[in-house]
Amino acid sequence: MFAESIMDSEHTSLRPDHKIRSAAQCIMEKRYRSVPVTDENGRYLGLFGVTCLLKQVIPKAAIIEDGLENLSFVNDTLTDLHQRFTEIADQPISICMNQDAPTVAPDTPLIEALLILYRSKVSLPVVERESGKLLGMITYWGVGEKILAS
Repeated sequence: MFAESIMDSEHTSLRPDHKIRSAAQCIMEKRYRSVPVTDENGRYLGLFGVTCLLKQVIPKAAIIEDGLENLSFVNDTLTDLHQRFTEIADQPISICMNQDAPTVAPDTPLIEALLILYRSKVSLPVVERESGKLLGMITYWGVGEKILAS
């Protein structure tokens, strides 16, 4: 079996110029961890998700490489986090989408695709090798449903 056997070809996707506000509403309403970002031709560009949002609102000192690990002295409130969100809400998602997220081809062996999904902890785009076109997504929920149905 291959990755294409467990992918969902009916998926939501966003464009890089979508505003963070509307993209955040999309992932929150549909409870997606991440959503693929494609160009006007359906070519895969990256992922936008919950981690993108968190990166924008968490204090910068915490997310820089070798940043602070103990932030007990930071007294930010939900209001502070909301303020940071509103400061970037009208920016395009291209400023924070993950362009380095792993992808698989449709003919990637099933167990290899599942291992990549497990290790990456994000939904896994299935991308056509030659064209770069997004064909579908492999998600934790989709895999769970298929395993339980078998």
